[in-house]
Amino acid sequence: MLAYIVRRLLYAIPILIGVNLITFALFFVVNTPDDMARMQLGVKRVTPEAIEKWKVERGYDKPLFVNAAGGAAMLTDTIFFEKSVRMFVGDFGRAEDGRDIAREIAARMGPSLAIALPTFILGLFVTVTFALTLAFFRASAFDFWGVVLCVAAMSISGLFYIIGGQYLISKVWRLVPISGFGDGLDAWRFLILPVVIGVVSGIGSSTRWYRTIFLEEVSKDYVRTARAKGLPETIVFFRHILRNALIPILTGVVVVIPLLFMGSLLTESFFGIPGLGSYTIDAINAQDFAVVRSMVFIGSVLYIVGLILTDISYTLVDPRIRFE
Repeated sequence: MLAYIVRRLLYAIPILIGVNLITFALFFVVNTPDDMARMQLGVKRVTPEAIEKWKVERGYDKPLFVNAAGGAAMLTDTIFFEKSVRMFVGDFGRAEDGRDIAREIAARMGPSLAIALPTFILGLFVTVTFALTLAFFRASAFDFWGVVLCVAAMSISGLFYIIGGQYLISKVWRLVPISGFGDGLDAWRFLILPVVIGVVSGIGSSTRWYRTIFLEEVSKDYVRTARAKGLPETIVFFRHILRNALIPILTGVVVVIPLLFMGSLLTESFFGIPGLGSYTIDAINAQDFAVVRSMVFIGSVLYIVGLILTDISYTLVDPRIRFE
């Protein structure tokens, strides 16, 4: 097991380097440092002196990949090393407004997790329970109308749930604030509506997927054997079918866990939550490429961590799986 984890971690290094190179190339091929300076200065007629000053202040006056200087400076005194390679040691530099990106990420991670974790846990419980119930009453009227409800729910855009929830619950009924964020225990008033909307908007697609997984297990030999031994249907479903269906469920669930730190772009933006999702949106709108590059890199790292956790979690639910 340990050798497998080490091997997977070593595989992740060239993947991250490749993602970093591609991201860097995309940013600086589409927008050169001169273009970035013109966008940030925000004036129609920018003098070459102003552009050069902006580049010097932010370290964009250096060569992209290779410096003509000899020695180690040939590689280290470049934009790629300063802006991209240092991210491997957690040095994300500064945003265009001068604020430290790593400090901003640490400060905004809390609000993002405050929404993402309850939505993830509650949503997983609701969808798995609902899907298992539909599979238990398969081929019945309850199953039919449950599938119809899921198809209808997944056919509606998540933006509709956000706008509709804000209008009905916050503006008409005035039960919770329409947007914003609070400190301490007061934060729950701002979080309850985004969490509920996040759970409701994901019920349709997740429930249909889990229901399909459970129905595939129902017809297998070990289920017929359990029934032949006289086990009650509830024991068959909750002890046998649910356990064996955990492997495909874990494939999607564990990968999502690290990405919870990234926050939700739409939810945080519409509800005014100062998390990483709204931070990314604000950076895109402000053409702050330093922040966007950092968030892309963090997302890649978290996704690879999720894949490794998925493989490890397989051994916990299926003892037949062992890594050599």
